[in-house]
Amino acid sequence: MATTETRRRADAERNIAAILDAALVCFTEEPQASMAAIARAAGVGRVTLYAHFPSREVLLAAVLDRTIAQAGEVIRAAAPSEGPATTALRRLLRSSWHVLDQHRQLFDLAQRELGSPNLRERHRQVVDHVEDLLVRGQQEGVFRTDLPITWLVTTVYSLLHAAAEDVNTGQLRADEAAEVLEATLLQALESR
Repeated sequence: MATTETRRRADAERNIAAILDAALVCFTEEPQASMAAIARAAGVGRVTLYAHFPSREVLLAAVLDRTIAQAGEVIRAAAPSEGPATTALRRLLRSSWHVLDQHRQLFDLAQRELGSPNLRERHRQVVDHVEDLLVRGQQEGVFRTDLPITWLVTTVYSLLHAAAEDVNTGQLRADEAAEVLEATLLQALESR
């Protein structure tokens, strides 16, 4: 009996992974992809898809959460707590942009369908790394202290997403975005 249950659980986990993988591709390539199209891409039936994700919004949120968790791993690997704060911020911006660039269509879709407050809250762990780094930079005397830390975090978060939007609309080239972000944010955050 335990082996049957274990096999069912393993099948369910494989189905969930396949659905999330397919949904990421579908949402990126065709933001209005239907649940039926995602089920086909995942190689599962619609009943299986709906058993795990009862609505498109729930599925989009799950794909977004998974992508943000992966982004958190990339940001942690960039070691934002190591080295001078300015150097660490450069690493953080470049690694963050690299991840955001890969998923900017997904984030654009999530912004429209889940809303800004929901999207921002889902980024909480990633945003915490930014806040910790900015506080450290303030303590080192390299980042400004005349504005609330929450506003400085919002500035970094907002400009990263604004860069993605500009790349999506053709106003900024993806290969220039990291440098533009670095130049803009380092100047904006510099201690006065």
